[in-house]
Amino acid sequence: MLNLIQTVQNWLTKSQHLDFLAPLAMRLYLAPVMWMAGTKKLSGIDNTIAWFGNPEWGLGLPFPELLAWLVALTETIGALMLLFGIGMRLITIPLMLIMLIAALSVHLENGWLAIAESDGFFSSERTKEAIVRLTKARSLLQEYGNYDWLTGRGSLVILNNGIEFAATYFIMLLSLFFTGAGRYVSVDYWLSDWFEKQGITSER
Repeated sequence: MLNLIQTVQNWLTKSQHLDFLAPLAMRLYLAPVMWMAGTKKLSGIDNTIAWFGNPEWGLGLPFPELLAWLVALTETIGALMLLFGIGMRLITIPLMLIMLIAALSVHLENGWLAIAESDGFFSSERTKEAIVRLTKARSLLQEYGNYDWLTGRGSLVILNNGIEFAATYFIMLLSLFFTGAGRYVSVDYWLSDWFEKQGITSER
């Protein structure tokens, strides 16, 4: 039994050589998310500014033009930095701030769930009512529309727009803040390696 435990422990220790895969996976996951969010804001920057500033149907934020440009550029440039693994601990800070503000100002009132569900720990009266409406919509589509075609590429759902996605991205960015971009497959790693060879202290 002790030999088995020791064998497993040795294997786990050796697996640490692959620890760069975790930050790499998170970076490759987050990069397109941030890219789509940022470039969408940039392509419709006037609408983004209006949404940031309008207190009735938007966020009602001060300095909406400045904030809209800052958020859009941070997400777009941040996506490239995530992809190439450069300045990881630096760029995760403003990206986490964006996720935090988005969660609190946009998504929090809708609860946790991103997609509405009728039951489960995070379901609410809001999501239960949404499922009632979804069931009715499905019934109407089945009766009057080509339901098989409409659902041929996926099921119909109702977007609840809760904090689930923003919280998930925040946690992933927080992890990257502490771990950095990871070894081997990041610009940060090779810059750090070069700095060390030059006798300059640097963190990866």
